Amino acid sequence: MGNTRSVVSDDVTVRNDVEISIMVWVDAEINKKIENQKAQQQLRTIVNRFKTFEDGNECEKYIRSISSKERLLLIVNDQQGREIVPHIHAFRQVTSIYVYCKDKKGNEQWTNQFSKVKQLFYISF
Repeated sequence: MGNTRSVVSDDVTVRNDVEISIMVWVDAEINKKIENQKAQQQLRTIVNRFKTFEDGNECEKYIRSISSKERLLLIVNDQQGREIVPHIHAFRQVTSIYVYCKDKKGNEQWTNQFSKVKQLFYISF
Protein backbone atom coordinates (compact mmCIF):
# COMPACT_ATOMS: atom_id res chain seq x y z
CA MET A 1 0.00 0.00 0.00
CA GLY A 2 3.03 2.28 0.18
CA ASN A 3 2.97 5.59 -1.70
CA THR A 4 -0.55 4.97 -2.91
CA ARG A 5 -3.86 6.69 -2.52
CA SER A 6 -6.85 4.53 -1.72
CA VAL A 7 -10.37 5.83 -1.52
CA VAL A 8 -12.36 4.14 1.26
CA SER A 9 -15.53 6.13 0.58
CA ASP A 10 -16.51 9.33 -1.20
CA ASP A 11 -15.65 11.34 1.93
CA VAL A 12 -12.56 9.53 3.20
CA THR A 13 -9.26 9.23 1.43
CA VAL A 14 -6.49 7.19 2.98
CA ARG A 15 -3.05 8.35 1.92
CA ASN A 16 0.06 6.51 2.98
CA ASP A 17 3.63 7.71 2.81
CA VAL A 18 4.82 4.45 4.35
CA GLU A 19 3.87 0.84 3.90
CA ILE A 20 0.92 -0.02 6.14
CA SER A 21 1.04 -3.59 7.37
CA ILE A 22 -1.93 -3.51 9.77
CA MET A 23 -5.22 -1.64 9.80
CA VAL A 24 -7.14 -1.47 13.07
CA TRP A 25 -10.70 -0.22 13.62
CA VAL A 26 -12.02 0.51 17.11
CA ASP A 27 -15.74 1.01 17.70
CA ALA A 28 -18.02 -0.44 20.37
CA GLU A 29 -20.63 -0.93 17.61
CA ILE A 30 -18.22 -2.28 14.98
CA ASN A 31 -20.08 -5.51 14.36
CA LYS A 32 -23.61 -4.29 15.01
CA LYS A 33 -24.18 -2.02 12.00
CA ILE A 34 -24.55 -3.22 8.43
CA GLU A 35 -22.69 -0.11 7.21
CA ASN A 36 -19.69 -1.09 9.31
CA GLN A 37 -19.72 -4.61 7.92
CA LYS A 38 -19.73 -3.29 4.35
CA ALA A 39 -16.88 -0.91 5.13
CA GLN A 40 -14.91 -3.76 6.72
CA GLN A 41 -15.26 -5.80 3.53
CA GLN A 42 -13.85 -2.91 1.49
CA LEU A 43 -10.98 -2.32 3.89
CA ARG A 44 -10.00 -5.99 3.84
CA THR A 45 -9.30 -5.60 0.11
CA ILE A 46 -6.82 -2.79 0.82
CA VAL A 47 -4.68 -4.39 3.53
CA ASN A 48 -3.95 -8.00 4.43
CA ARG A 49 -4.01 -7.64 8.22
CA PHE A 50 -7.22 -5.96 9.35
CA LYS A 51 -8.32 -6.14 12.99
CA THR A 52 -11.41 -4.83 14.72
CA PHE A 53 -11.94 -4.11 18.38
CA GLU A 54 -15.02 -3.15 20.34
CA ASP A 55 -12.93 -2.19 23.36
CA GLY A 56 -10.26 0.53 23.27
CA ASN A 57 -8.24 -1.09 26.06
CA GLU A 58 -8.03 -4.35 24.12
CA CYS A 59 -6.93 -2.42 21.06
CA GLU A 60 -4.24 -0.62 23.01
CA LYS A 61 -2.98 -3.97 24.37
CA TYR A 62 -2.82 -5.30 20.83
CA ILE A 63 -0.88 -2.27 19.57
CA ARG A 64 1.57 -2.58 22.46
CA SER A 65 2.06 -6.27 21.59
CA ILE A 66 3.12 -5.78 17.97
CA SER A 67 6.64 -5.00 16.86
CA SER A 68 7.71 -1.36 16.57
CA LYS A 69 8.79 -2.30 13.02
CA GLU A 70 5.14 -2.83 12.02
CA ARG A 71 3.19 0.09 10.56
CA LEU A 72 -0.39 0.55 11.68
CA LEU A 73 -3.29 2.71 10.55
CA LEU A 74 -6.04 3.29 13.12
CA ILE A 75 -9.70 4.08 12.44
CA VAL A 76 -11.66 5.14 15.49
CA ASN A 77 -14.83 6.97 16.43
CA ASP A 78 -14.58 10.25 18.32
CA GLN A 79 -15.67 8.90 21.69
CA GLN A 80 -13.15 6.07 21.79
CA GLY A 81 -10.59 8.21 20.00
CA ARG A 82 -10.57 10.69 22.88
CA GLU A 83 -9.64 7.81 25.16
CA ILE A 84 -7.18 5.80 23.08
CA VAL A 85 -5.38 8.37 20.91
CA PRO A 86 -3.50 10.08 23.78
CA HIS A 87 -2.24 6.65 24.92
CA ILE A 88 -1.07 5.30 21.56
CA HIS A 89 -0.14 8.42 19.58
CA ALA A 90 3.56 8.23 20.45
CA PHE A 91 3.91 4.57 19.48
CA ARG A 92 6.22 4.19 16.49
CA GLN A 93 4.00 1.55 14.90
CA VAL A 94 1.02 3.96 14.70
CA THR A 95 1.52 6.03 11.56
CA SER A 96 -1.95 7.38 10.79
CA ILE A 97 -5.20 7.89 12.67
CA TYR A 98 -8.59 8.55 11.07
CA VAL A 99 -11.39 9.72 13.36
CA TYR A 100 -15.07 9.65 12.41
CA CYS A 101 -17.80 11.47 14.27
CA LYS A 102 -21.23 13.10 14.22
CA ASP A 103 -19.84 16.53 15.19
CA LYS A 104 -16.77 17.35 13.11
CA LYS A 105 -16.41 20.92 14.38
CA GLY A 106 -16.76 19.80 18.02
CA ASN A 107 -13.90 17.32 17.64
CA GLU A 108 -11.40 19.50 15.79
CA GLN A 109 -9.86 20.90 18.96
CA TRP A 110 -8.75 17.60 20.49
CA THR A 111 -7.77 15.98 17.17
CA ASN A 112 -5.59 18.95 16.19
CA GLN A 113 -3.38 18.17 19.17
CA PHE A 114 -2.22 14.94 17.53
CA SER A 115 -0.16 15.07 14.35
CA LYS A 116 -0.92 11.47 13.43
CA VAL A 117 -4.64 12.27 13.11
CA LYS A 118 -4.71 12.62 9.33
CA GLN A 119 -8.42 13.17 8.86
CA LEU A 120 -11.51 13.89 10.90
CA PHE A 121 -14.64 13.03 8.98
CA TYR A 122 -18.37 13.23 9.47
CA ILE A 123 -20.51 10.12 9.43
CA SER A 124 -24.29 10.33 9.73
CA PHE A 125 -25.34 7.27 11.68
